[in-house]
Amino acid sequence: MIRSLILAVLFLCPLAAVQGQLATSLSLNKKTFLAGEPVIAEIIVTNHSGRELTLSSTRQLPWLAFVVTKSNGNPVTTRKLNVFGAMKIKVGESLAKQVDLTEFFLLTSQGNFAVSAVVRDPIGGIQGSSTNRVLFNLNPGRTYWAQKIGVKNDLGTGTREIKLLTFSNGQKSQLYAQVIDGRTGVPIRTFLLGDALMLRKPMVTLDGSQRMHVMFLATPSMWVHCQVSADAKLVARDIHQRAAQGDPVLMAYGDGSVNVVNSVLYDPKVAEEERKKIRKASDRPDVSFE
Repeated sequence: MIRSLILAVLFLCPLAAVQGQLATSLSLNKKTFLAGEPVIAEIIVTNHSGRELTLSSTRQLPWLAFVVTKSNGNPVTTRKLNVFGAMKIKVGESLAKQVDLTEFFLLTSQGNFAVSAVVRDPIGGIQGSSTNRVLFNLNPGRTYWAQKIGVKNDLGTGTREIKLLTFSNGQKSQLYAQVIDGRTGVPIRTFLLGDALMLRKPMVTLDGSQRMHVMFLATPSMWVHCQVSADAKLVARDIHQRAAQGDPVLMAYGDGSVNVVNSVLYDPKVAEEERKKIRKASDRPDVSFE
């Protein structure tokens, strides 16, 4: 019996040693998110085991797993299994991996949440090394404009709702585009268009190709024009400046086209060349007097 216990301890020691010699930490790119936008988690793993390791998954267990819970402690519904490729880490090396939690968890509703991660050693132990626990919250934002549209895909016809949302993180106002599946009511994608100065109301309309056009004031002299498709992609983004007769205007025409009028298209290359032409006091040529 004693001999069996000794063998069991000797068998488990290497496993515990590897687990104890993997240092892990977890962080998020910010603390407050608009519900549905990407929640980027970064995990850093440091190898203190004294030998090179290859972190890889088995059929039963992934080498990296995330645990996301609501404020009441209940787990958040998963969207799909998190299967990550193997990661080789040298002795003393620290490697970072970024993961969008919205790909694996249904993070579409308002609330407070917590996330932690577990890194399992290459021996395939169940326990693994747990990271720190990080708190974050989701805010639904405010719907500024919305339109339901019909779409066609490989499975037939359906509907979607395309939205422009406003969101404030306490320091600045931001505009987000969101496209929602009409059948499930779940956002297909939510993404940031940019910081906005709400001194001027954003202009938004739909063109004949069912693209949402948004134009908003980004700086006191710059307007941003974005085009968002029905499949939740940013098709185009350009910057405009005021023309001689006032602010730029977003115009919709009878043929279904939408254009920006009364503006000067901003070209960053031309602007940089113009800045280089402006001489500073330190650029004065040397003058010699005889």
